[in-house]
Amino acid sequence: MAIHGSLFEDFRETESRDQFTRQNSKLLKIRMDYGPVNARLGSMVAYQGDVRFTNRGSGGLDKLLKSKLTGEGVPIMECAGAGELFLANDAADVQVLYLDNDMISVNGANVLAFSASIDWDIHRVAARGGMMAGGLFNVSLRGSGYVAVTSRGEPVALDVGQAPTFADAHAVVLWTAGARMDIKVDTGGIGSMLRGGTGESIQMAFTGNGHVLVQPAENQHTTGSGERTGRSGGLGDILGG
Repeated sequence: MAIHGSLFEDFRETESRDQFTRQNSKLLKIRMDYGPVNARLGSMVAYQGDVRFTNRGSGGLDKLLKSKLTGEGVPIMECAGAGELFLANDAADVQVLYLDNDMISVNGANVLAFSASIDWDIHRVAARGGMMAGGLFNVSLRGSGYVAVTSRGEPVALDVGQAPTFADAHAVVLWTAGARMDIKVDTGGIGSMLRGGTGESIQMAFTGNGHVLVQPAENQHTTGSGERTGRSGGLGDILGG
């Protein structure tokens, strides 16, 4: 008896010495021998070896207080042990980067995992008219280590130093420390109203030096029952106490 075909060869496990590696465009592979990692709660799809998971809830009292004040929390799990861990989130595309004593601001809906060496916090996006966007809260990741984010489709990395850059608030995945963000309200004209809108749209305006990563689809809010309700109510959709 035998199994014929190239299935198991075509989709064999990726070999790498890095802590974070894209197994494919939808799957993240993590080598656990580098130490614990923080991951989006429920993102584990498989592991080999001895990996243990601990629900860290909102990540401490300070973050819990922010959760109550903002209506947002951070459901993360600590993953520790030995072996290989595979993570994914609703078959979204996985993007991996390494921070070398640097910082990024990430839409919470796009956070997948990050090394335990990375300091993280919930922060309010400081921008004029921020409340008009429903309250803008992001996850800041600072230090040295790996970060994995997801995007709904292949993103584009825009260099904001080349020209003033504008993006839909619900399509922005992250921006780097050198980029300055503000809020722009676009009346949109009659075309926006004919499409069922109010005639106004909230955009993020970026200047300075750095990059903004934009995905080709807007984030959707998911309720506790798993029902999709359309646009996210803010930039911290991972934040769901």
